Amino acid sequence: MAQKTSKVLQQSGVIPYRIIEGKVEILLITTRKRQGWVIPKGGLCKGMSPHESAAKEAWEEAGVLGRVTTEKLGNYKYRKRGNIYRVNLFLLPVEEVLEDWPEATARERKWLEVNQAAELVKENSLKRIIQTSLIMNQ
Repeated sequence: MAQKTSKVLQQSGVIPYRIIEGKVEILLITTRKRQGWVIPKGGLCKGMSPHESAAKEAWEEAGVLGRVTTEKLGNYKYRKRGNIYRVNLFLLPVEEVLEDWPEATARERKWLEVNQAAELVKENSLKRIIQTSLIMNQ
């Protein structure tokens, strides 16, 4: 019997950050089932570039606005419901934190120092990207 090969589905995501008193903080959000901490991410929106899609996800899932960088930071993969996803990551310097946003009742959000955020996310490649990209930008 032939083994079924999984298609890799493309997504875009952001690492939302701010600088408070000279220290970088990253915003993480909970999954919808509140079973872990993640970054805002989602499928590519038709008619939008990857970084524009990532900005939309940041607004929908985390309630943050800002200008997403157009340069890709890197990517990481994860599995969910039998699918493999590749998330292309972009930085989002947060300019505005909204009180109300589309998924406000479905998720929690938390500002964390870089190392704390890296500890809370599950995927090792995402941990490395968080640590290297934001520490270098301090």
